Amino acid sequence: MTLPPVVKISTELLWRGALLFASLDLILVSLLVWRVKPATFRQLKWELILVTAVFWGALWFWAVGYYWELVYQYLFPGWSRWYLPFFQAALTALAASLAWRLSWRMCINPVLAYCLLGGLWGFLTHLWAVHMGVVDKPPFLQGAAPISAVVIAIFEFIFYWCVIILLALLVRFARSYSRFNSSPKR
Repeated sequence: MTLPPVVKISTELLWRGALLFASLDLILVSLLVWRVKPATFRQLKWELILVTAVFWGALWFWAVGYYWELVYQYLFPGWSRWYLPFFQAALTALAASLAWRLSWRMCINPVLAYCLLGGLWGFLTHLWAVHMGVVDKPPFLQGAAPISAVVIAIFEFIFYWCVIILLALLVRFARSYSRFNSSPKR
């Protein structure tokens, strides 16, 4: 029995993904800027950092679980496989904390600034990944244009940071709800 050839990620697929993420970002960022008031966003600091760490840890456990042989074994030493999720969670939570602080110093809505800084984080991390050989070493990605791998990350990360804001709002709501329901009744 012959196995089908491995699907390859092409430049065209990455550009299509960037367009899809950009479309989703336009909707989500607009909704978040409209609905999340700066005062609420200011109070989300610790929820954002916690949710970011959990989100990125889970994302990296999934990534190294499913794509180690296709991608990550070409970029990282074998011993690091199950440490990467913890490292990425901590690193991205640190980036989220810095982005939260910087979003208050920019001359635009802090939610918008935070999301844009998330895109900048995607740009920087994928620029590093291209430098490390992500589009050269793994056969799964060979031939994809480096620029498309970096551009998709900008919009992909903005999307992730929008999801993280939504999850942080849910955590905040759940904490408020549990405090309200656990307070003594008179």
